[in-house]
Amino acid sequence: MPDSIRHRVADVRRSWERSRHIEIPPRVAPLPPRPGGLRIAYLVYRGNPRCGGQGVYTRHLARELVRLGHSVEVFAGQPWPVLDDGVGFTPVPSLDLYRDPDPFRVPHPRELHDLVDLLELAVMCSAGFPEPRTFSLRARRLLGARRADFDLVHDNQCLGSGLLGMLSDGWPLLTTLHHPITVDRQLALSHAEGLRARLAQRRWFGFLKMQIRVARQLPRIVTVSQSSKHDIAEQMGVDPGRMTVVPVGVDHTVFRPRPERATVPGRIMVTSSSDVPMKGLVPLLEAVAKLRTERQLQLVVIGRPTEGGRVARTIDRLGLGPVVRCVSGISDEELAGLYAESQVAVVPSLYEGFSLPAIEAMACGVPLVATTGGALPEVVGTSGDTGLLVPPDDPEALAGALRTVLDDPDLARRLGEGGRRRVLGRFTWEATARGTAEQYRELLGSTPARHAAAPGVADVAGGDLVDPVAADLVDGTAGAGRAREAQC
Repeated sequence: MPDSIRHRVADVRRSWERSRHIEIPPRVAPLPPRPGGLRIAYLVYRGNPRCGGQGVYTRHLARELVRLGHSVEVFAGQPWPVLDDGVGFTPVPSLDLYRDPDPFRVPHPRELHDLVDLLELAVMCSAGFPEPRTFSLRARRLLGARRADFDLVHDNQCLGSGLLGMLSDGWPLLTTLHHPITVDRQLALSHAEGLRARLAQRRWFGFLKMQIRVARQLPRIVTVSQSSKHDIAEQMGVDPGRMTVVPVGVDHTVFRPRPERATVPGRIMVTSSSDVPMKGLVPLLEAVAKLRTERQLQLVVIGRPTEGGRVARTIDRLGLGPVVRCVSGISDEELAGLYAESQVAVVPSLYEGFSLPAIEAMACGVPLVATTGGALPEVVGTSGDTGLLVPPDDPEALAGALRTVLDDPDLARRLGEGGRRRVLGRFTWEATARGTAEQYRELLGSTPARHAAAPGVADVAGGDLVDPVAADLVDGTAGAGRAREAQC
């Protein structure tokens, strides 16, 4: 047996053994609502706050809704969310095919229990991303037995076809759409190297067709910025009249100035939860390489670049290994401490629907350099007053703005103070929760017709949608299994 096959077999066996020892966490009951409060079933298919902004949004919004007197139960898949006391939790286990340390794993046959599991495996084996669809189908099944427990369902950008089934089941449903994933696809395709890579990216983003179809039929959508609202309408064809902007918040009691922490001269900090072109880490690294020729500096990256990926290769190509420090798996307190020690923070993204890292840095009183990609000007404010703004994907402009802040302590102080004032006046989690709760009330006060099943929800036989998986298998995914041997 060739060594490559032997190693692959050994990896699969280790993965199977690991699965035997993974326990599903128990359900946690939520606090009941106070008089006048609502009972909310909150859906997030990937809930861990260290995996990206959706997990952060989930944790803080749920906590603040509970403080306002509502009852919130989070239905989430792996990696599991971090939730505060009083927030309920129901696990929605998936096959977790992208877990560490064995992503794109082949599950043991004993892990496959139903058609949804088979669908998830088939789509992964054909290089697609199945989680939004399969999570929504599992969540619908769980909610089907609990119609009397909740007043409404709040989806956090899953936009899976199971949501249409929930509408047909009679659920009042609202979704948060942070930004259109069409932007992620466009940027990924523009940075793909070669035909094979472009084809792989198109297949990976195959779930977008479903998300667009679902988004167009949902009764109410919350998004986080005017920029996102415009792009969702333009790129996904969603009626602007069904969208409302409720900005994201920051925990300003944690992310605050910490004068007791000494600033490290020359330290630049960037937060990026994923190693994708949209986050702009490669242009930032090129800017750091330019600055390194003239001064001592250090770049702290909050996140873990993919081994052998574009960011890791760029660090090696530019010889930046000695000055780049990657940090992951830290608490909010530790993150705020690192901001306090930094001379400047940067958000180099090519596009953002909002930007939690921007308002976290601003709340800490750290001067911020950001691009004009997407909603960043809307979040950061006036360049020169609350931050410095430069064009996206422009290493020279990034280097110039960073140089300006590093060399001008008075400007840095003014930018830091102005950024903190802007956050306190606009971007708190309490304000996010109040604005979201207003949308719940409007949803529940709308006419019954707004909650009726939208066209296309009935199954292919013309009756009610009894088994949502059957319709999904017909809806373009049954062929995924044909590529299984080639991909797995």
